Amino acid sequence: MNLIKRVEVLSKLGEQMKSLETDAFQTLIYKTEIENPWFTSENILKSLAAVRDQFLSISALQKIINKYHIDDNIKSKRIGLILAGNIPLVGVHDLICCFLCGHISLIKYSDKDKTLMKWFSEEMIRIDHDSAAYIIEVDRLKDYDAAIATGSNASAVHFEYYFRHVPHIIRRNRNSIAVLSGNETPEQLRRLGDDVFSYFGLGCRNVSLILVPEGYDITLVLDAFEPFKELMYHNKYKNNYDYNQALMLLNKETFLQSEFLILKQSDQVISRIASLHYQYYKNQDDLITWLRSKENEIQCIVTDMYLPQIESVGLGMAQCPAIDDFADGVDTFSFLLRI
Repeated sequence: MNLIKRVEVLSKLGEQMKSLETDAFQTLIYKTEIENPWFTSENILKSLAAVRDQFLSISALQKIINKYHIDDNIKSKRIGLILAGNIPLVGVHDLICCFLCGHISLIKYSDKDKTLMKWFSEEMIRIDHDSAAYIIEVDRLKDYDAAIATGSNASAVHFEYYFRHVPHIIRRNRNSIAVLSGNETPEQLRRLGDDVFSYFGLGCRNVSLILVPEGYDITLVLDAFEPFKELMYHNKYKNNYDYNQALMLLNKETFLQSEFLILKQSDQVISRIASLHYQYYKNQDDLITWLRSKENEIQCIVTDMYLPQIESVGLGMAQCPAIDDFADGVDTFSFLLRI
């Protein structure tokens, strides 16, 4: 397939995904919910819409082609993909990157997101059967030229060793943080709630730590998050809330809580499900120094403040990455084009 045909496949799939209320999509959602109870219909539809709008539009695809000068002269390679499954379709970006560059994806799907990811791959093949040569499901990787693997910090150690002989991208645990000035409106704080609670906080782009100025009344955050209280109707989320509350009480930890969220003062970037860390900062200089010291733990920084020389996204935008926003800050397209 030449580049024009590959773009056509992706853009046609994007067009197809504009009608998410069809019987076919409802059946797909039902199967996915059975496979992974964390993947609610609301979260699946949110992910499908984000992929459609941010990755599969003609403007997004053309942006990448122009930015990286992608053409038909790229030598096709075999890329091993070990996909994550923490949120719906989280692995689709790697597949799109490989396909656009003309590489063959050897995919080891996550058991947590197999139904949705296989549907995406199969729809590409249905649109143009020649796509099948670029998408190969495997149980074990072999005969590959490069690898992209996503997992925990523990699994990353094994990936580094296993893929040491080929070019590779190894992704580890990361989470996102928010920085508040203290002057945010209730609506801005509500948007922050989207960054915290989307996908139950399971994504690497979800905010798990809030930095606030000294003297800030942190209960303002709890009040603004009230619209998200229905999370407690989800059995797995409620179980995590109850467990973490009991654990903190047993450990005699100090924390605040609402009916559906535990707030704990800590500068640890990663927090437990149904809990959120917060920490105070003295001034902007100290804040920026701290942010730079945690670069390897932070996926993205969410704020409506201006922070000199710090890349950030606005409140409410953490889960809206563009096609050229890359996990762990590693440019996937540049990697695929130089192997």
